[in-house]
Amino acid sequence: MKDVSDSSSVRRSGDKRERTSPATFYRQVVAELRKVVWPTQEQLVTYFFVVMVFVVVMMTLVSLLDLAFGKLVFQIFAGRDTQ
Repeated sequence: MKDVSDSSSVRRSGDKRERTSPATFYRQVVAELRKVVWPTQEQLVTYFFVVMVFVVVMMTLVSLLDLAFGKLVFQIFAGRDTQ
C-alpha cells in the first residue's frame, strides 16, 4: 500500500520544484481548451430545457412536501381549546 507521504503531490520542505512560467501555463491552458468538445447550439438548447424541467419538478416536489409538513405540524401543535 502506498503511503500518502510518498505521493509526488505532497511537498516536503526540502523538495525544490521549478515553477512554470506564466507563458508556458497559458500555452498549456489553450492546448487543453482545444481538446474540449464544445456542445452545438441544438445540444445547448436541449440541455437548457432538460435542466429547467428538472428544476421545476424539484421545486414542485419540495413545495408540496413543505405544504404537507406545515399542515401536519399545525395540526399537531395547534390543539383544541377545551375550557
